[in-house]
Amino acid sequence: MNTTTAQQHEVLVLGAGYAGLGAAIQLAVRTKKRGNVRVTLVNPYDTFTERLRLHMTATGQETAEMNIAEMLDGTGAEFVRGWVTAVDAAAKTVRIDDDRVLRYDTLVYGLGSIADTTTVPGVDDHAYTFNSPEDAAVLADRLARLDGGTVVVGGSGLTGVEAAAEIAERHPELHVVLLGRQEPGASMHPKAKAHVDAALARLGVEVRAGVEVTKVLPDRVELADGTGIDAAATLWTSGTRVSPLAAGAGLTVDERGRVVTDTALRSVSHPDVYAVGDAAAIRQGYGVMHGTCQGGMPTGVHAALSILRVLAGKEPKPFRFGYYHTPVSLGRNDGVVQFTHPDDSPRRIVLTGKRAAKYKETVSAAPWPTFARMKKMPVSGAFWPHGGRYTRIRSAK
Repeated sequence: MNTTTAQQHEVLVLGAGYAGLGAAIQLAVRTKKRGNVRVTLVNPYDTFTERLRLHMTATGQETAEMNIAEMLDGTGAEFVRGWVTAVDAAAKTVRIDDDRVLRYDTLVYGLGSIADTTTVPGVDDHAYTFNSPEDAAVLADRLARLDGGTVVVGGSGLTGVEAAAEIAERHPELHVVLLGRQEPGASMHPKAKAHVDAALARLGVEVRAGVEVTKVLPDRVELADGTGIDAAATLWTSGTRVSPLAAGAGLTVDERGRVVTDTALRSVSHPDVYAVGDAAAIRQGYGVMHGTCQGGMPTGVHAALSILRVLAGKEPKPFRFGYYHTPVSLGRNDGVVQFTHPDDSPRRIVLTGKRAAKYKETVSAAPWPTFARMKKMPVSGAFWPHGGRYTRIRSAK
């Protein structure tokens, strides 16, 4: 038994998000019968966080609870619950909760991103976030106790739009103000943007674009033009940041702290480390990918396939991914789906209204059956749009 263990290749996956869970399931299922690879998945929570539904959690709506250990059941992967507190890339170890050390031969780094609460004074102390289901539930409790007043949503990106619409629909007694530098839906086709504008107006959301928040107080938001807004609650969705653990471990990172990867998703400075999802700076022909569910899971699957090729003595293939849609919910019965070119620029094709809401719900529910299918037929998770000429990099073979 000890001899077998000594010969096992230890793969440690950090983070059970869309990317990390995809990597763990793919690796474990594909190597289960070999017995020479052991996969361990580390995550601070024992339930899978459906980030696509946190705006629902924040308004008191119940969502399905997905247990990570149950999702891994039958794959052979081990689940360890705990917070990653340090990574030692030289020693190939990871410290969990400061009192446990796990070693690895290959590391899959997928710790993801959270809301950036550090750039604007007061945000970290006084604003609510969607960093976890618990954080969203705290906001839900606050909103449920308000009889009236103003709720400020800081950040006019898609997360802010979804949150503002959901809060306004579920709490019509509250005045919702959406603040941001850009107009909501600014990157969409005019038809899609017009639908977003109309939906927010119908729900009574006050949109203030072209503004910058300079400070968040317990009951007020101050703006760069010297004005302010009294707020019973402030939700912060503007910008994201990643864990400093990768930089602290000596991995090469970009200006945002994301691990810089080669075409196979390996760290350019430490090839025994693969970075996936929001934690990685993955360059395609159109530029560096931004974090989404649609791109996250493919990075995890591709990292698993790259690891398997390396273990077999083969050269891993380059990762290529093209975006194909941007689904946005505008309450429970309305939405907009912006279909895109592989570089994420908008196409003329747009879906709106109830059909878009149903489409978004289907997308949000997709990970659960996708992971289940991968357990039985791992190849089913290895298909995604490669993006054609949009993703081709000259140096990639």
